[in-house]
Parts: sequence; structure tokens; C-alpha cells
Amino acid sequence: MEPVIDQACAAALYAEGDAALDTGASLLAAAPEADDALHRRGEEFVRRAWERGWHPADLVRFVRLELDERRAVLAATLIAAETARYGGLPPRWRAQLAELPGAAPRNKPDRFGYASDLLELYRLLLRLPAIEPVGPVPGTAADHLHRPPAPGEPRMLTRIRALLAKAEATGFPEEAEALTSKAQELMARHSIDEALIAARTRSTETPGACRIGVEPPYESAKAILLDAVASANRCRAVWNGDLGFSTVVGFEADLDAVELLFTSLLVQGTAAMTRAEAGQRASGRKRTKTFRQSFLMAYAQRLGSRLADTTERATAAADMDTDTDTETGAGTAEGTSGLLPVLAARDVAVTETAERMFPRTTTTRVRGATDLDGWNHGTEAADRARMGDHRKGPHGGPRDGEIMA
Repeated sequence: MEPVIDQACAAALYAEGDAALDTGASLLAAAPEADDALHRRGEEFVRRAWERGWHPADLVRFVRLELDERRAVLAATLIAAETARYGGLPPRWRAQLAELPGAAPRNKPDRFGYASDLLELYRLLLRLPAIEPVGPVPGTAADHLHRPPAPGEPRMLTRIRALLAKAEATGFPEEAEALTSKAQELMARHSIDEALIAARTRSTETPGACRIGVEPPYESAKAILLDAVASANRCRAVWNGDLGFSTVVGFEADLDAVELLFTSLLVQGTAAMTRAEAGQRASGRKRTKTFRQSFLMAYAQRLGSRLADTTERATAAADMDTDTDTETGAGTAEGTSGLLPVLAARDVAVTETAERMFPRTTTTRVRGATDLDGWNHGTEAADRARMGDHRKGPHGGPRDGEIMA
């Protein structure tokens, strides 16, 4: 049945316009015996996406942005089928696959419509741009060499995840603040411990990267929030607005912290925005869009400022503890602090990795807020989402209102 597939693909994928899609879909609708080969062709396009640097979540997100949810579900179906043949997958891949939508039934609502949807999806997949890789392609020799040895996450991260989930679920701001502060305290302890252990054991670990979705609406405010969280956790974030994600560069423990904290703060901020917006509507306000944009921008800006302040205090406290250990014989030799040089070396490694991955980044100033009430409410919500004593100080990130892109 390959000749039918080749003929349909040639008609639909390499020509512009709906007429070309209709021609290819008509050929496929008339050949039910070609269904399996048609899906195998789609799995081949998915495999090519991995080779161009894409991951499952990136691909589904991009299809949703460029086409719609229906074709995103088709993409998820092809991804599940293609990745099922691998003997093992990195933890981030497994997590992304677990969150994909369920499989789409074949030939619904009818053969022609289903074939047309597939061909439109294939046209998009065929034209995917190459993006910066953030890990080896599954199934390759490099994947085997770089895969983390432990399949599960540390117990500390499990505890942090549980605390943040409770913070998101509670309807009491004070309780959410206490839970989030405790989670951040555990997060800081885990990250600094990882850094010191790596230094003392002369670990060869190098910075890695992950991609985090930054989707409409209000994606510029969300990108600023992610940049603030990344900077506070000794990572670098680079936003690609056209593709709907930011790439975060850092050491593995810090990348985990960024993902957990950003997701939780975004959930908490969205809930606070909804409550504030309800109050505005009750008083007769109608400027919903400008209120939301201003709220989230203020929320991101204020959190960034507060994270930068608290990280300096936390780093100073941790460094003092290291000095004390040194004086009692538990630290580094010759009475010098071991923490600050370790963190500085990791900052340099992260910066160098980010610059190699993105040699042509620019600093983009985003549109400011225009709704004073939204800004004030967003600032108050950021104050309620207090992080407690964060662990690290700023290290040369963009100024407020600017992000790397």
C-alpha cells in the first residue's frame, strides 16, 4: 500500500492549499487497506521530530498552537505508538508521555475527515524547524550513556511535590504561604546538599536543560515568572515565544526545582487572579483582559524581586554554616568556606552551557501593564505567595520586565 501513501503524501504534503489536502484525503479514504501504512508514515515523521530536538510535550503543544486540540490528540496517538518500541526512556520523557491525551479513535467522524486531519498534521510535522537539543534521542547510544541511573526521584522531591500540591489545593492564603515556604526550604536544602556532595566527590556532572511550556494567553508574563524562578535557582531561561516554550539550562536538581516551583506559582497566581477578577466584576469593571495581563505581570515582577532578595540572605546563612563546619574540621581545608566557590563554579558552568546552546539570544522588553487595579492585586498576590528564605543570590540575569529570547 506504500504507492497509495506516497501518492497521497505527494499530493497533500508538498503542495499548499486545501485543494491539495482534499486530493490526498480522497485517495486515502478510498483505500482502507492503507490505514496501517498511513500511521506508520506518521510515526516516521514523529521520529524525525526527535532528531530535530523536539520532545513529546513540545510537539503536542506546538500542534495545539498551530492547528487545534483535535490534531494535537492525533499527534499524541502517533507519539505513543512510536515511543512504545523503545526499551527504556529518560525520566522526563516518561513524565511527558504520562501526561499526553488519550489515543484518538481511527476514522472518526468519517474516513475522509480523519485522513484530512492526519495529512494536515503530517504537513506540519514535515516542516518542523530544528531546535536546540536538550538531551539525546531515545534509543541511541548517546541516550544510554547519558540516562540518569535512578528511575525514581529523590524522596525529598516527593515531599516537596506533596507540599506544593497542598498549597495549590487550599483555599486559605496563610496555609498556602506556610506550605510553599516549607517546600522552598526543603528545595534549598536539597540543592545545596547536591552541590556540596558533587564538589567533594569530584563529580563529572555537567549542566543539562529542559523545556517548559509557556503558552497563551498572557505568555509574556508567564515567561517573566519562569525567568524569575530560574534565576533564583541558578538556572538560565531562554524564551521562544513562537514555539510556546522556554528552555531552562541548569544542573539536574535545580531544573527539578524550577519545574516544580514555576508550576505551583502559576497555579497559585491564576487562582488568585480569578478571585480578584471576580471582585472587580462584582463592582462593575469590564476590562477583563487588561486586568489579567496587568495582574500576572505584577505577580511575576514582584516575585522576581522578592526571590532575588531572599536568595542573598539564604546563601549568606548557608555560607556561615559552612564556615562553622570548617572550623570544627568538617569543612574544607585551611579555614576557607566551601559553599561560595562551589556555587560560583556551578554558575559559570551554567552560563557557559547556555551560551553554547544559544549563541544568538537577545534581551526582549515586553509590553508593560496598563491596569492599575490589576497591577496592585497581582503585587498583593505575589506577597502572599511568600517563598521564605530562598537559597541563592542573583547572578547577572535580565532586569525586571526583560527576558532572554
